[in-house]
Amino acid sequence: QLQASGGGLVQPGGSLRLSCAASGFAFSVRDMDWYRQAPGKEREWVTGISFDLNTNYLASVKGRFTISRDNGKNIVYLQMNNLKPEDTAVYHCSVRIAGSRYWGQGTLVTVSS
Repeated sequence: QLQASGGGLVQPGGSLRLSCAASGFAFSVRDMDWYRQAPGKEREWVTGISFDLNTNYLASVKGRFTISRDNGKNIVYLQMNNLKPEDTAVYHCSVRIAGSRYWGQGTLVTVSS
């Protein structure tokens, strides 16, 4: 199970930190990802962190977003700074296990003045 939280309404240039609490699988040995889906658009991959802490980012968020994880608490975080209106989306955390991808319910981030 994946439970995302931390979304909300923020002004352009603001910050939010999303959290995703994981349960029911061996979190510490799994790569974790964040995806987002903006209104009327397809879901896109945003960032990922491997079990051994390697990170990758979508080009448009690199330098503004930071993914991290706490293996003791089974939580993956997404720190989002300098938010832009185009970051508005439902953000989902995700994990791939045995060839299948699993999704959390998502948390809505709205960037607007």
